[in-house]
Formats: sequence, structure tokens, C-alpha cells
Amino acid sequence: MYSECRGTLGRSKEEKKVIRKQIKASHTLLKHEGISTTPHPTESVVVANGGLGNGVSREELLSVLTEAEEVESLFMPPHKPYAFVTYRSVESARRALTQLNGQKLQSEENSITLYLSYVNSVTFEEEKSVPLPEGLVLVEEFVSPDEEAVLLAAIDWLSSNEDVTAQKSLKHRRVKHYGFEFRYDNNNVDKDKPLRAGLPDECLPVLERCVKSGLISIMPDQLTVNQYESGQGIPPHVDTHSAFEETIISLSLGAKTVMEFRHPDGRLVPVVLPGRSLLVMRGESRYLWTHGITPRKFDMVPACSPHSPASDLGTNRNLTLSKRGTRTSFTFRKIRHEPCCCAFPSTCDSQGAASAFSPSPSSPPSLPCCHADATRLEEEYVHRVYNAIASHFSSTRHSPWPSVCHFLSLLPAGSVLADVGCGNGKYLGVNPELITVGCDRSNALVQICVERGFQAFVSDALSVPLRTASCDACISIAVIHHFSTPERRLAAVRELTRILRPKGQALIYVWAFEQEYNKQRSKYLKEQIKDEHLEDKWTNSKLSVHTNRTAFNTQDLLVPCHDTTKTSNTILKAKPENGQVPVFHRYYHVFQQGELEQLCGQVAGVRVCRSYHDQGNWCVILEKD
Repeated sequence: MYSECRGTLGRSKEEKKVIRKQIKASHTLLKHEGISTTPHPTESVVVANGGLGNGVSREELLSVLTEAEEVESLFMPPHKPYAFVTYRSVESARRALTQLNGQKLQSEENSITLYLSYVNSVTFEEEKSVPLPEGLVLVEEFVSPDEEAVLLAAIDWLSSNEDVTAQKSLKHRRVKHYGFEFRYDNNNVDKDKPLRAGLPDECLPVLERCVKSGLISIMPDQLTVNQYESGQGIPPHVDTHSAFEETIISLSLGAKTVMEFRHPDGRLVPVVLPGRSLLVMRGESRYLWTHGITPRKFDMVPACSPHSPASDLGTNRNLTLSKRGTRTSFTFRKIRHEPCCCAFPSTCDSQGAASAFSPSPSSPPSLPCCHADATRLEEEYVHRVYNAIASHFSSTRHSPWPSVCHFLSLLPAGSVLADVGCGNGKYLGVNPELITVGCDRSNALVQICVERGFQAFVSDALSVPLRTASCDACISIAVIHHFSTPERRLAAVRELTRILRPKGQALIYVWAFEQEYNKQRSKYLKEQIKDEHLEDKWTNSKLSVHTNRTAFNTQDLLVPCHDTTKTSNTILKAKPENGQVPVFHRYYHVFQQGELEQLCGQVAGVRVCRSYHDQGNWCVILEKD
């Protein structure tokens, strides 16, 4: 079949095994990626298993490839488990394939075997350079190595005097506040209670240089120091408008990392933050875009080049992997004493922007009328809430539902299962004979999965970075009801079926409008609040704020959640001023009978095998043709 593989007579058992696996790898590339290999020697070779997607860095792969022959070019597509290498001649490529096929590569995380095949040409779609968000400036090497050492030494992590500096050991990082404490229970500062210690004296030369260079116009009076170990991050957020003035500067010390900026319309801009660099946020980048750091141990970054800045992630031409180390950030802000009057009222709490974190939104959001509205609503009333309540949510979601467990128990041993919207991962370990992977939009919940030893990653359910037809089964439990338009709910179902193999099955659960079914009340209603006149509060096109433990009066609503960990957690000692438990609001679209089946019926190539009602949820099992 392949010219390099013809004539197996006289070959050793190990050589024959390598040839079989090389052929299998070529079939996999064609089936899942549409990459056609050729039996005839060419200058270009595809390297199966040698990609960024399975933990191989550019430097590690080049070190192996150049052992055989001089490499002309190397292209490693983002998130893919393969790479393309071009040699100077056909003869060079032939010698390299003969020498390297079946060779083991010891990467930073594991040992993998490379399988090489010829390709006629290397074609790829180079991503267009994405501009930084408006108002965002990155200054590399803003401080010297000596200044970096002085600043890091100025932070005394052993001190516990919270009257002087407020220190927290959060689940995903440790934090120390100077000047004023930023309170995570209400996402604000107590402006009338400054901390006894101001900003460390060691920071003053750096801040004076910022003023002199025009990066800031006034000296900050609040400092938050975050320290991240490898694998840690911070959820996406917008710094509270009413708490701080416009310009925020953040100094990155230690290891580099990638910070992701996301616009309400869905645009995503990853920015590499090298050690000793200064990030300046003002205008739109400060007030409108969320910024966060995904918890992971490796980042995809540009390979070091003397001709390009280390922070440039604009194209996908020369990417590699960077292992995270300990990173410490110094974020300087100026306390605001007047209401914010920015040009971004949709995210401004001073201008009445609805907040998922208020006990009862004074101005509940409206039903979305376009894609941008929907993404903003879900960011505020789904994504931000789950990141905020992750610990409490996980502690109340420890028992897997029996019907879901039954579905998982019927899958053959060795089946690949994807849990899309896995939450705290309670279904990933139900059947130990399965190969399981989970994904969730909440960084905080994914971190809980990782701490429990499960394979999980951060992903939107509308764009799961798994290969088409790569899973034997997938589940979506209590996820699709968080999408706020019919189009987005349909897209979520289509994405589930995309990753399914033919004959693969998907189990979907959504919250039901009918909480009483076949004369039986759901568990949700059995703990009903006794009040004869409780109703959902809503007017016109505004979303209702549902009264917990009561029947639904409308399909689109906000459901309150009381996060008891916010007051019981010893990390967060400060209670809200009124002494009440913080209340968060999540958006839901509750499904009426038959609606889920009708939604699934719009997806080509699948059929509904079974539909049923289970404890206040509508459920379907789909099978891909």
C-alpha cells in the first residue's frame, strides 16, 4: 500500500508493527482531519502524534526531526495532534521517514511514538492577526530583573496581620491586598476602611515611572497581589466599575502566562504576558471586555524569535507550548469616590446595569433579541455565576442521578465518553471502564474536576475542541437550558452530535416546565415554600425572577441561588453588610413537554431513541445515523 512499507518479507516483528500503526495513523488522519497521505516520497511529511494538541512542543519535535536531516519548515496547527515538516529535498525526507518512523519522543509530560507519512503539499489556513482590545497596552520588560527580585521580596506571605494587609488563600491562588481590601463577597471595596499599611515602598519607583511615561495620570492607592502556581488561574471578570477609576495596571513577575480577553459578542483575544511586563487596561478593555486566566499547566504561545514580540499571538504560524511556573501579579488601582459615568452602561453597576450578584435585580434583563444580547446575558447570568458559586454548587451536586448512571453502565468497556458541561465531574468516574473526558465553561468547576483526578478542560458547549466523530457517547446534563435563544440551544445539540461517531448515543437532560408530571411532584416542588400567592415577578419583556420551590409561570427566568459558602468559608470572613447570605441569579429556559424532542428533530442525521421525564427534567437519548 505504501512504497516505504512494501515487501514485509524479511522485516522484524517490531518493524511490521510500526508499519501497521503507520497505516492506521494515515487512515485516522484521513477520516477525522481530511488529510490525504501518499505512498510516493515527497519533500513534505505529516507527523502523527507530534502535535501541540497532545503535549509536544515545537522545540521537542524539532530536536527529533533535525537528528535525521535539516528541516526546511515546520508547521504545528493549534490544538491538533499532528504536525507538518518539509525537508530540503525528497531524498532528505525519505531518509528522515526511514529513520524516524516509530521513534519514541519523550515530551515534558509523557512518552509518545511518532508515525510519519508523505503528503503532496502542506496547506493551512493562517489565522488573521487579531488586534488587541481597544485601550489595552502591553509593555514588555517594564522592570529589570533586579527590580523584579526586590518587588517579590517585598511581599511577606508569612504575615497574617489582616489589619495591616488583607491576605487570602483562595482555592485557585493566594492573594494579598494593600491600601484597601477587595472583598470577594460583594465584588467591591469598603472605601471607608483603608488598611493600615499603604502600598509597599518598593513599588513607588515603578509607579513614578508609570506616571512619568504617561501610562497613568494619578498614583494608585490600592494594590492586589495574586500568586499563581502552575495549573491555577482566575475566572473571567470585569473589575467593578464603581470600585475603581478607569486605568488599571498589572505587572507580571516570574513565569509567563496567557490572559484571555472576551468581548460580550463572543470575540476572544489571547494575550501572552511575559515575565516583567506591564499590562495597561483603560477604556473598552477595562470596562467592557472580561479578562481571565484559564487554569492549565501549559500555554500555547509563539516560539521565541528575535524579530517578533513574545506577546504576539496574532497568527498560528510558529506556535509552541510553554510550561507554566509560579507567576505573581501586582495589580494597581485607584479607588473611585464618585459614581462611574463611563460609555459602557451595559456593564456599569453605577449606571444600573443588572447584576447576577444582587439579591433582586432592580432592572432585570430583557429577553435577548440578537446574538450579542444572548452572549451578554449568558456571560452575566450563567458563566460569571457558576464561577462565583463553584464551591457551593459542587458541594450540593455530589450524588449522580440514577437514570444517568444507568445509561453510562450500558456503554461497552473502552468506550470514549464526553461529558459536555461536566460541572464538578460527578459523572466522569461513574463507570471506570470508560475513557472519559469532561469540559465546562466554568474555570472554577474544571479546576475541581482536575483536583479530583479527572481529565477536563474549559470549553464552550457551542464549540467543543474534540474531533468530529471521536466519541462513542456523550452526555449533556442540565446544560442546554442555560442557552437563551432557540438558535443557540439548537447549535448546542448539533455540537453534541458532531463529536459522536456513527451509532453513537447522546443523553440530554434539561429542566422541565412541568414540575408535576403523572400526578407526581418533582423533588424540587416537594420542598415547596408554603405561600398561597407566590408568583414569578416580571413585567413586559423583562425576565422574571422566580420564587424557588414553586411551579414555573414562564419559560425564561432568573432563578435565585443562595451561596452559603460565602459566609461559612473561613477564607471569606466578611459577611455582607446586612448579614444575609449572598444571592446569585442564574438564567434558565425551562422546556415544555415535547419541546426537546422537537429541537432534536431539527438536527439532520440523528434520531430520538427514547424520551422521558425524570424528576422535573425532560430527557432524550439520541443516536447518530
